[in-house]
Amino acid sequence: MTDTLSPLIADRSELLGQICELGDFQPGSITNATRRCGKPSCHCTKPDHPGHGPHFQLTQKINRKTATQNLPSPAAVRKAQSEIAEYRKFRALVDELVAVNRRICRLRPVKQSAQPEQAAQEKKRPRRSAKKSHAN
Repeated sequence: MTDTLSPLIADRSELLGQICELGDFQPGSITNATRRCGKPSCHCTKPDHPGHGPHFQLTQKINRKTATQNLPSPAAVRKAQSEIAEYRKFRALVDELVAVNRRICRLRPVKQSAQPEQAAQEKKRPRRSAKKSHAN
């Protein structure tokens, strides 16, 4: 089944509308860690104790470097989770948009030049000189 141009353009408009309706988003992942503080009298030094925590962090790549931000409360963790979920929706919509645009580009006809002479001149390349210059 061949695609026609008008439904694809409608699909593209729909995807752009969905992108505009997205909320706040950011890439990253949330990790949790438990740690031992190192104080000899603390309860975390016992062998069966998991340590202090969990401490939640948002980890992202910014300018090719890993950046980590502490998330101090459950509300901050939920906020970061929703922003990451919105980012994943954004990426999925962008992937769909690119696929639709590729099909549009393949279906859109090539515009023919109004002046055939001009088209022939555009194809010609200037010849390189056969003479070599001799610098003194």
